[in-house]
Order: sequence, then C-alpha cells, then structure tokens
Amino acid sequence: MSLIGNIFFFVFGGFLIFVGYLLGGIVLCLTIIGIPFGIQCFKLAGGVLAPFGREVRETEPPGGALALIMNIIWIILPGLELAIMHLLLAAFFALTIIGIPLAAQHIKLLPLALLPFGRVVRDIETGRQFP
Repeated sequence: MSLIGNIFFFVFGGFLIFVGYLLGGIVLCLTIIGIPFGIQCFKLAGGVLAPFGREVRETEPPGGALALIMNIIWIILPGLELAIMHLLLAAFFALTIIGIPLAAQHIKLLPLALLPFGRVVRDIETGRQFP
C-alpha cells in the first residue's frame, strides 16, 4: 500500500518538493559555511521521495545546543521556504478527499523541513533509520 502512496506522492507534488530540496542544497553548497546545510538538504531530498511507511522522530538523546544553533540558521536559510512549500501543497491537497493522504504526508514532513537537526526519518515496519 505504501508503494502506491509513494508513487502518487511523487507524481503529485513530491517531485516539486524534491527539486526544491536539491536546488536549496546546491545553492547552499556554493559557500564553505553553507556546506553542512547543503548536505542536510540532500539528505532530506532523499527522504521526501517516499514518505509513506516512514515516520519523523526526534533523536535520542536530543541534539543539544549545536542542533539548536544549526536549526536557527536553517530557518533563516532554506528552512522557512521549504516548510512553506510543504504547507501550501498540504493545503492544496486537503481540498479534495483523494488528496487528504498526500496532505497528511506533507504535514508529517513539515517539522522535518523546519527544524531538521535533531530529527530522523525511520521506516515504520523495520525501524531502519534513513540519513
């Protein structure tokens, strides 16, 4: 079931989000200071390709002060724009009954797009963690 959901997600908005993460990662990697944030964008790009069957969790133990500082910088650089993309697509898909599961996946990915440091994406069935 998650395979079908992931295909629909990719076709209806997932590719757009994927391209947004890739472009953000490329732009951030142009500077030395932005490289850690660009790498995080590339990791998140892989995670948004197939969100069905995965969950977003906080890391154990929590990230600490460094994760807080990185998240603040992240919000200033690409985080707010990526979160707004998820929010707009979720609002658009929530207008139809068929699009509600896609909207739920965008809402699930919203905290990851806004504050990615200190969070992980895990497979629900196996518990495997994605980078």
